[in-house]
Amino acid sequence: MQRNNSEKRGYKKKERDLIYGVRAVIEAIKAEREINKIMIQKGMDKELFMELKEELKGKDFQLQFVPREKLDGLTDNNHQGVVAQVSPIKYHDIKELVEDLLEDGRKPFILVLDRITDVRNFGAIARTAECEGVDAILLPSKGSVQVNADAVKTSAGALNRIKVCRTDNLKDSLFYIQQCGLRLVVCTEKSKVPLYETNLRGAVAIIMGSEKDGVTQDLINMADISCCIPMKGEIASLNVGVAAGMAMYEKLRQELY
Repeated sequence: MQRNNSEKRGYKKKERDLIYGVRAVIEAIKAEREINKIMIQKGMDKELFMELKEELKGKDFQLQFVPREKLDGLTDNNHQGVVAQVSPIKYHDIKELVEDLLEDGRKPFILVLDRITDVRNFGAIARTAECEGVDAILLPSKGSVQVNADAVKTSAGALNRIKVCRTDNLKDSLFYIQQCGLRLVVCTEKSKVPLYETNLRGAVAIIMGSEKDGVTQDLINMADISCCIPMKGEIASLNVGVAAGMAMYEKLRQELY
């Protein structure tokens, strides 16, 4: 019995991030709600699907076509073959944000997360970012973590305070902010330059990569500076949350001292 109660509590927790039913999802789209992704049942009712498809026309939402069992596992309500995962935060436009910071005479500090997918890692990174004075976190729209209630909780509420930006084309966004005067700093094990010997003062965007593959080679190629975190142990591999924390601390240390 205890196990069932526990599962029930977790189940309800999931539903807080969800909108289900064709009409409810359509209204959420019209209201411009922040939607992480829309899950559509494979082979859903054709008439309902056409209504939803019409509303999605010209919009760039992340869509997933899934078996009915997947949706049934998310909610026991009548989902009609469509469930949308909504974001608990408002996303910002990176170009507008950087322009506003520069107009205010600030030197933007942007943290870029290339294909980070673990929600708890992301929440922990966001918490550190808020503490270390990061102005915004930039994420690719696809192939990256989605901000949900678990991420907000892990961040200790920092995601309600720090700005998060999503972009459909990470390279284009980075090129734009580079043209605005921000130096792109990649933290990668492929570099031989230690983090502590890297000039992080001023307007910068620090790029951290996934634990599996690191930073995409295209981003390394376009960066102004590449650096690494020196390691002495046998494993020679850091959790990305820990690595990001080190990079952000070093940036703040250089600015203060």
